[in-house]
Amino acid sequence: MTEREKMGLGLWYDANFDPELCAQRDEAAALCLAFNNADPRDAAEKARLQKLLLPNASEKSGVMPPFQTDYGYNCYIGAGTGINRGAYLMDGARITIGENCFIGPNCGMYTANHPLCYAERNRGYEQAEPITIGDNVWIGGDVTILPGVTIGSGAVIGAGSVVTKDIPADTLAYGNPCKPRRRITEADKVLEN
Repeated sequence: MTEREKMGLGLWYDANFDPELCAQRDEAAALCLAFNNADPRDAAEKARLQKLLLPNASEKSGVMPPFQTDYGYNCYIGAGTGINRGAYLMDGARITIGENCFIGPNCGMYTANHPLCYAERNRGYEQAEPITIGDNVWIGGDVTILPGVTIGSGAVIGAGSVVTKDIPADTLAYGNPCKPRRRITEADKVLEN
């Protein structure tokens, strides 16, 4: 079994020294560099580079530079979703972001876990767990999302939060660690229909 196959199955794998994974991260880094340095007035070139970097993202999603990802192919981004500046999607495992999500600046989504024992960590071992974000989620600036977390549709995550556990749908959550604070209800509407 290859290290990439182990990574995809959520097993411990050699993340740091496997030649195939190292080459894939180098390719993603080169694409990030090109994407981040593209002329912002050249929409066609930005779209072309985004498609190469994020082949599983909707063409109707938007990513603002600077942006970083480890592989890119494990990022699934829905239509209408916007990812603001400074995001890092560490996609050893699948990162799924639904439709019409607002992802604030400097958001970090980290799928990687490392061994607690330094001898194993120094040998390059890692385990990746997926992150899933439902539709219509708003994630404030400087939010950190840890491995294995699911955020339900319609949730709002306050700025600066560290999300260590699942957050239910239609819930306002914030803090370090991030905790559900209350349901989002009709009373939260700012406009009359």
